[in-house]
Amino acid sequence: MDASYDSSTVGRVSETDRPRPRRRRPLRTAVGLAVLLTVIGYAVAQLDSNGGGAPYCTATAKGVDGGSADSVGTYEMTPEQAANAATIAAVGISKGLPDRALTIALATAMQESGLRNLDHGDRDSLGLFQQRPSQGWGTPQQITDPVYSAGIFYDRLVEVKGYTRLPLTVAAQRVQLSGFPQAYAKHEPDATVLTAAFGENGSGATLFCSGPPPKGGDPERIRAELARDFGKEAPGAGARAGGQAGAQAAAPGEVVVQLKPGGAEERRGRAVAHWAVARSRDLGISGVSYGRSAWTAGQDKGRWQPRGAGAGPDEVRISVAR
Repeated sequence: MDASYDSSTVGRVSETDRPRPRRRRPLRTAVGLAVLLTVIGYAVAQLDSNGGGAPYCTATAKGVDGGSADSVGTYEMTPEQAANAATIAAVGISKGLPDRALTIALATAMQESGLRNLDHGDRDSLGLFQQRPSQGWGTPQQITDPVYSAGIFYDRLVEVKGYTRLPLTVAAQRVQLSGFPQAYAKHEPDATVLTAAFGENGSGATLFCSGPPPKGGDPERIRAELARDFGKEAPGAGARAGGQAGAQAAAPGEVVVQLKPGGAEERRGRAVAHWAVARSRDLGISGVSYGRSAWTAGQDKGRWQPRGAGAGPDEVRISVAR
């Protein structure tokens, strides 16, 4: 055994090695916890009011997915995608086309660009529908204009005989001449939900957008965009007398879209209301009311809410953010 070994040291711990008891700081802990709870409460309040996180939009519709009449289909998208979808639908409505045309156009744009106005693509393909200048679709400037690109898509679609009775993939392919024609089919359910928000049979459909209120808007620009998307003879072309459809500012910071009396304008009124919500971020729209419902940016998780005294059945009121 080593002479330096001392058994008396076995198991002994140096005083400097002993763990020292931690001092408790109850006051500091309580204050920190209170601050944390306050931050969490604020975050929850924000989430509850505007949906939380990055702005997004949702379309919902009942009984459109092949299920029961009470089944609900949903489609979520970014504000950019919602704005482009609204333009595609508005252009179809301005041309007097049926819901089937809107569904075909929306499904095609979902497949071709993800409802984004792309400045690139395969070879010289551009825009929402990836149309090619070299194939006679127009100039690059025209094709990257959503109103133009949607319009020329519809013009070529209506040239397809019996397109409303054809499978969506067949109708879309005869316009697009895609290398992957079957790819359009997977987008039909989502496109049908979106169509319901703008279409003839969409009384149970809604489109709403969450996120914080947008910055300042311009009533004149809103009127101009209404006229561009819905056409010169549609709401937004300007004030008209004699009860005809039109749009005029009822007060500073507000645009009122007048509709012709009667049920024939119900589709158009719903389409204009949902169009305004979908384009709220790029046009600075803070609120929309139509019929008995109202939408306010940054409130109620972005959803439409019942409203006792709002716009009448023959008008859509659009409030402009300041």
